[in-house]
Amino acid sequence: MTNFTIFYTDDDEDDLSIFADAVESVPHKINLQTYSGGQKLLNAIFNPPPTPYVVFLDLNMPGKNGFDVLEEIRSSQDQKNIPVIIYSTSNEPGIIEKCRTLGANCFVTKPVLMSDIVKSIEHALEVDWDTFTPNHSNFVYKY
Repeated sequence: MTNFTIFYTDDDEDDLSIFADAVESVPHKINLQTYSGGQKLLNAIFNPPPTPYVVFLDLNMPGKNGFDVLEEIRSSQDQKNIPVIIYSTSNEPGIIEKCRTLGANCFVTKPVLMSDIVKSIEHALEVDWDTFTPNHSNFVYKY
């Protein structure tokens, strides 16, 4: 069984806790690293180990928001290929397109149901990120 490391960043402690509970229901061995802000996530990404298999990134955070963090990851020579899933309450088309343009790999509107959060995490672990190319039809994950 493969071990997966997931980084999740959100300024909402409840969202961090709910996501951690969902990870416990996923039938994979997952090392979850949570961060309460964008700068903390960047510090972790640029100072491995561990290196994330995938990053779940909230957009609306004080200080460095998700857009800022995504731009910094994508401008890094060493870390630019880390898969980044935008995990946001927004489902606004302009925001979704901005995330795709900035280099996010996938967009997930934060689910309400625990089962849908689990599905979103499982989806992130099933995708072959080395060959996946985001486009208008596959960028937004529908649980």
